[in-house]
Amino acid sequence: MKKWWRYFRVILLGMIVLGICGCGKEDVQTIGEHVSGNWQEALTHEGETEESTLQGTAEEESMSEENEISEAVNETEEEEEIISRREPVKVKGIYVSGPIAGHAKMDDLIALVDETELNTLVIDVKNDDGRITYKMQTDTVLEIDAGIGYIRDIDELIKKCKEKNIYLIARIVAFRDPYLAEKKPELAVKTLTGETFRDKNGLAWVNPYKKEVWDYLMEVAKGAAESGFDEIQFDYIRFSTDLKAGETYFGPEAETISKIEIITQFTEYAYETLSPLGVFVAADVFGTVIDNETDQAIVGQDYVQMAQRLDYICPMVYPSHYTNGAYGISIPDAEPYRTIQAAMNSSAEVLGSIPEEKRARVRVWLQSFTAGWVSGHISYGREQIRDQIKGAYDAGYEEWILWNAAVNYQRDSLLTDEEADAEREKWDAEQAENISTVSGN
Repeated sequence: MKKWWRYFRVILLGMIVLGICGCGKEDVQTIGEHVSGNWQEALTHEGETEESTLQGTAEEESMSEENEISEAVNETEEEEEIISRREPVKVKGIYVSGPIAGHAKMDDLIALVDETELNTLVIDVKNDDGRITYKMQTDTVLEIDAGIGYIRDIDELIKKCKEKNIYLIARIVAFRDPYLAEKKPELAVKTLTGETFRDKNGLAWVNPYKKEVWDYLMEVAKGAAESGFDEIQFDYIRFSTDLKAGETYFGPEAETISKIEIITQFTEYAYETLSPLGVFVAADVFGTVIDNETDQAIVGQDYVQMAQRLDYICPMVYPSHYTNGAYGISIPDAEPYRTIQAAMNSSAEVLGSIPEEKRARVRVWLQSFTAGWVSGHISYGREQIRDQIKGAYDAGYEEWILWNAAVNYQRDSLLTDEEADAEREKWDAEQAENISTVSGN
């Protein structure tokens, strides 16, 4: 309150001085951003009041007030710097679909986070069908009627989560968007004959080379940030794996800009657009793009390049998604610890050349489902989930998110905070013993 009174006194004095002298000017400029609708705008005083006729006490008072202005501005700038210096959270989370987020079951999930080592919920905001899971009031969302309203009261949901100190991530599916592609066909990926491309599931994708698509994604992301999400996480930030060379047309830009280059450019654009809002920016990537250049070229995801343009990069290293023999493992799905450790060791290796302060933190997506379609698969329960977490930990990574499309998570696969701390201490002791044994040999 004192600070605002100080601004008022300064402005009032300036108006009086201008009335007396008829010279100089005062500019009051709004600085700062609305972040999640919670922060107020700050006022800063720019420019100087030229004063040459007032002497004595009036001059001293003016100088005093100018000093107060300078101090106030400095304080404001320091506070803004503190506000914008977002504190990262060591995420342990689960995925939640839109329908579940708007269902009574959400209370059970909030309780699960509150009672276990979990601290994060990844909630669908723009889902795999291209629908916005609550009635977001932004221009294009309203124009194409993309809001489906699974979550009836987003403000109340976020309030509930924040009361439990839950970190909230907005999952936004990027370029697989059959809804936008149908509503605005000019933004869809096209075949050479001008028809809308469809993947093997009959779904249309939007064209990553179209700036209008980028702007729409930023509109949705900004809407999520304003609603109160802490982080924006883009999924399907890639090209379809069903594309065949010489059968699709992306426009003239694609003749000079590769798929990897355009996805990298979008990643940078998203970060530069959203980071000033105070939210973290993340992207999900195929686990195989960590060290497979062929897969990188197919989907347009360069792990190293993207990691230099994000706060978080999240490889989906589900053991079921690796072909038999990957990393020398006969059936990766049947050996979750070895698969995760091998993939994440590779991550550490390829990112090792980038200074830590210039690269994204790595957060792994882990498998919380049984892949019955995989030959030689095993059932995934508590042991397999803890093995994956340990595989990531032994490779140097402590952040993870569990994926289950049906949002069915096994309570016994999660620990309390105290149990998780004890588990890590045990793992650290094992690592120290292994190092000692190797050194002794």
